[in-house]
Amino acid sequence: MGAAIGTDDKRARNVELNIVPFIDLMSCLTAFLLVTAVWVGTAQLDIHPRGNAREAPICDDGTCEDPKLSVLVEPDEVWIGVSRVNDFTRIPKVGASYDWGKVEEALRLQKKSAYFADKTTIEVAAHSTNESPVDYQQLIAAMDTAVKAGFVDVGLTDPQGLSARPSL
Repeated sequence: MGAAIGTDDKRARNVELNIVPFIDLMSCLTAFLLVTAVWVGTAQLDIHPRGNAREAPICDDGTCEDPKLSVLVEPDEVWIGVSRVNDFTRIPKVGASYDWGKVEEALRLQKKSAYFADKTTIEVAAHSTNESPVDYQQLIAAMDTAVKAGFVDVGLTDPQGLSARPSL
């Protein structure tokens, strides 16, 4: 079915489409895509899954792997543990917030020890439930604190996957 253009027929219609608004929309969307693509790549958090559930300890011939440092964020406290030696540091909440200064101090102390002087890896997990949740921002704060203390290779895992877990 075609339309007659330029005839005197009353049914004749002008079928030219105005594509200027479409071009304007596409140029705006292209600019938006280019700008957001850069920011999405910049805002990525580089995490590496770590933990006892991901890497099995090697102790077959009497030489066990090196101890690992673990941080467990719970709703009312933060635990810092060293695997193989079962050394745990408990840092309770102060009021409504975690004491990230003490956590950083404890991590720096571990960084100075012979176990972790030349290591940069650490495992971080949060034990969050519906009854007692741990905010996502607190997990990120724990990861940032670990990076400030010198552990730049932060691995995120579940609480059961930590190499050192406190038994309550």
